[in-house]
Amino acid sequence: MNPKVLIRLTVYFATITLLTALIGWTAHTSWQRTGELHDQLSTRQWQNFQIADRLENGILGLNNLVLRYAAYQDPADWTNFNEKSSELRKWLIDPEPIVLSPGELEFLKRINSTYVEYLATARTIHDKLSTSRQTVAQVEEFGTLEKCSQRILSLGLQLSGAHQQTIDFLQEQSLRSLDTMRYEMLGSLAALLMAVFWLAAVVYREMIAPLQVQLVESRLLVERQEKLASLGMLAAGVAHEIRNPLTAIKAWLYLQQKHLTKGTPEYGDAELIGCEISRLERIVKDFLQFARPSEPEFTVVPAEQPLREVQTLMQPGLEKSAIKVEIGAVVPEHIRVDTQQIKQVLINLVQNAADSIGQNGTVTLTARHDEKRLNQHLSEVVILEVTDTGKGIPPEIEKRLFDPFFTTKDFGTGLGLPIAARIVEKNQGVLQYQTQAEHGTTFGIILPQHKT
Repeated sequence: MNPKVLIRLTVYFATITLLTALIGWTAHTSWQRTGELHDQLSTRQWQNFQIADRLENGILGLNNLVLRYAAYQDPADWTNFNEKSSELRKWLIDPEPIVLSPGELEFLKRINSTYVEYLATARTIHDKLSTSRQTVAQVEEFGTLEKCSQRILSLGLQLSGAHQQTIDFLQEQSLRSLDTMRYEMLGSLAALLMAVFWLAAVVYREMIAPLQVQLVESRLLVERQEKLASLGMLAAGVAHEIRNPLTAIKAWLYLQQKHLTKGTPEYGDAELIGCEISRLERIVKDFLQFARPSEPEFTVVPAEQPLREVQTLMQPGLEKSAIKVEIGAVVPEHIRVDTQQIKQVLINLVQNAADSIGQNGTVTLTARHDEKRLNQHLSEVVILEVTDTGKGIPPEIEKRLFDPFFTTKDFGTGLGLPIAARIVEKNQGVLQYQTQAEHGTTFGIILPQHKT
């Protein structure tokens, strides 16, 4: 696997793992926070009930004790009053475990202040009843005591209301916190889904799609090789059977031409027969080359060398058609090939490009570096390209471009590109092309780069 793809997949897997952990942590935190808020709200509500109930029961109980003492003059009632008032006083000073806000503490201070006045009034009533021997009706402080107790109870209700406001605020804050955590979880989940989709797209693009393309190419290559093998065997047999009679016919024609006078119709017919025999010999030669291409003799050469040699060879013959053969961008890399065979392929491609142009055009020869899948492996390659300014290859012809014996030329054998493809394969490369209607065609000979 390509190291870059492996690094990218590792990063994606790590991202998905982190997002999954983040979602788990958010869910755990949300659950924990929800439990804490539920406990806090329950505690606050219970405390709210405690404040009002404790204060009301305490003050009413103290009032009853004062009235009992005034009615029966029983010292035990006053002792009980002192104990109960001290407990209530202690609770008002430090109302644990109740947690109060600053506003609630302010109410509690006012209750304490009124409670001090309440206790002082109760002691005054005690002193007058115990020392002055006044009657209950004569003690004016009972009205003051009643007013103090009413103020304390009123402040207690206000404290309870303030405590309820704190609960409402806490509940609202809790809801906002839960909304935030819910949005965080949804955002993390969306990010996780995007990362999974992204990973799936990368896996498909970097691994599955190339395998599909490779599978299709391999199947086409196998089909082509099977077709070439069967046709090659047929071509070898036919060529072998035809070559010997052609040689004999050509020899007898040469002997007969010696007895003919130049310029006569008979001599012209003999020349025509000779041209047709030569064409048949060329076809037989193509058959044999297609059936049994010679093994390459590898040498290491600069990538631009065969391009410049083909330019020098082809340019003079194409000048009459106003077609220029130019060298474009080249790279300094080297290739290990049979130079004669690669030149033969380049000549065939340049001639096809010239035929596509017809008149007034340019054939550009370039060599560039790239990274492509070659022989089942991703490799650094050098691509020798032949680009023309012709009309491109029509789709109906493109489908049969590499089929043996398929040709659009009047005198072609249809073996030029199949032979070129087999030669390139023998040189451990691949022949590919790109074409666009009315914009020309580029054939590329993809060869492994030779590293010195």
